[in-house]
Amino acid sequence: MLVLESWLIYPIIFVLGLILGSYLNSWMWRVHEGRYVWLGRSMCVGCARSLAWYENIPLLSYLFLRGKCRTCKISIPSSYFFVELATGSLFLFLSIVDLNSGVSFARIFRDLFFGALFVVIFVYDAKYGEIILGSTWLGAIVAAFMNIKYFGFSFDSVLLGAAIGGGFFLFQYVVSKGKWIGGGDMHLGLLMGALLGWPNILVGLFVSYIVGAVISIGLILAGKKSMGSAIPFGTFLTVGTLVTMLWGDEIIKWYLGFLK
Repeated sequence: MLVLESWLIYPIIFVLGLILGSYLNSWMWRVHEGRYVWLGRSMCVGCARSLAWYENIPLLSYLFLRGKCRTCKISIPSSYFFVELATGSLFLFLSIVDLNSGVSFARIFRDLFFGALFVVIFVYDAKYGEIILGSTWLGAIVAAFMNIKYFGFSFDSVLLGAAIGGGFFLFQYVVSKGKWIGGGDMHLGLLMGALLGWPNILVGLFVSYIVGAVISIGLILAGKKSMGSAIPFGTFLTVGTLVTMLWGDEIIKWYLGFLK
């Protein structure tokens, strides 16, 4: 019965992820443009026309409109389509992992909440080269509360993790006078530490740098970036944090077993 119910709920979670991805697209654009961000109908970024309901159907509207506004014909960024698809796919993936593992509702909520938050941080940093500081502080508060109340983290573990995560990037920022990393990375490091705790924050940082190195080398070899090019590091940190949030304990056990 559990398997049947899980398979029934997967499409619902995927669709909810698509809808949330559509909203996040609009929300991030409004934040960047300095508009009132929580309410109001979606609009065309070119002619500012409010969109009809059938122009707001995730994935399908983009395909039917062929990536252009119905009136002014301005091209709709393809990133809108892929953010919707990525958010839905991430929600589906997280639900499969959690439901098949028989975890608590608190764990499912945590994974979906931070999955959506990391989509925001990843996409906004990739598109605009910035990290929304409010999102990192919200995430740090939610992470600290849930870890202590529901997941058995000690206050010291959360505090030490946050101190190491934030302090690691603060040190780099001070030493390089802001040339190596941006100020937003310090706040993201704080979020990482509050979410992962000690010692998993070390795993999160390690995985993030490995992901960053692999992708950076790939971009250089593909001719997309040069050695001196700036790359939004927040994107790598979100991937590393997500991986560690899901499998950090297993990575530590594997590593310790490898040393024996």
